[in-house]
Amino acid sequence: MARNRVQFQKGLSLNEFLRQYGSEEQCCDAVAQWRWPEGFICPFCGSDQYCQLAYRQLRQCNRCRRQTSLTAGTIFASTKLPLTTWYQAIYLITQDKKGISAMELHRHLGISYNAAWRLKHKLMQVMLERDQNKPLSGFIEIDDAYLGGERSGGKVGRGAEGKTPFLAAVQTTDQSQPVKIKLTVIKGFRSDELLEWSRRHLTPDSTVISDGLACFNAVTEAGCEHDRIVCGGGRASVEEPELHWVNTILGNLKSALRGTYHAVRPKYAQRYLSEFEYRFNRRFNLVNLLPRLIYVALRTPPMPEKLLKIGLV
Repeated sequence: MARNRVQFQKGLSLNEFLRQYGSEEQCCDAVAQWRWPEGFICPFCGSDQYCQLAYRQLRQCNRCRRQTSLTAGTIFASTKLPLTTWYQAIYLITQDKKGISAMELHRHLGISYNAAWRLKHKLMQVMLERDQNKPLSGFIEIDDAYLGGERSGGKVGRGAEGKTPFLAAVQTTDQSQPVKIKLTVIKGFRSDELLEWSRRHLTPDSTVISDGLACFNAVTEAGCEHDRIVCGGGRASVEEPELHWVNTILGNLKSALRGTYHAVRPKYAQRYLSEFEYRFNRRFNLVNLLPRLIYVALRTPPMPEKLLKIGLV
């Protein structure tokens, strides 16, 4: 039986990671190269003439004399952690398809839990912002899903208390192979919510395949074709071949969340979903996951802890 090329790709080995980013100097040089690939440009006056301060990682513009650090204006701004710690965290987060919790980062990196939590959520925010405006197109399987365990008593199924509803969508090829996914927390499975989601996340003229949930009909108002399959609930819906990939993705997602995190609070749910989405959509090249994430992190605005804790409810 032929091996799956994606599953058996080489990835970035620990030895190679340490060879490239094992010292603070190497990490700083890489950040400078990714932040200013065409050479330093002063963010205040646009000049490309500068001097490097001898004892600090600061560049001083020769024209306006203002100083710029490597991480100012980025998600790394005001960090007290060395860049080597950030790189190690990004390596751990990107090379494991199930992710890693803040508690495990705290243990692996030797930093406080609070610092590990801030680092983890800042990187998940980078992933969220990177993919949130990239729509799906072509053939798309969608399904409704919920985060949250079972509770005794009360309503069960859709509308149960303590659950976070989210929409799962998988773009597939003409050969029915998954290309990329979209996982979005929504307020509920209503037609107005689905219409808003469709206009933002689907390209018009796409073909959407769903089960018989009535609110999915709203995709037609966003200019998409709709193939509605009434398959009932339970095992019948999971085994429906037309919805194979979206059910597979949901199964993998829930296994990853259960195996990695003790709990996912509703106000942070979108970040956890975006982390899984980000890695899946870039699974074809594990070696480049680390530099790609750092590159976009350098173009993501700072996010202090008080904003991190507001969440996305």
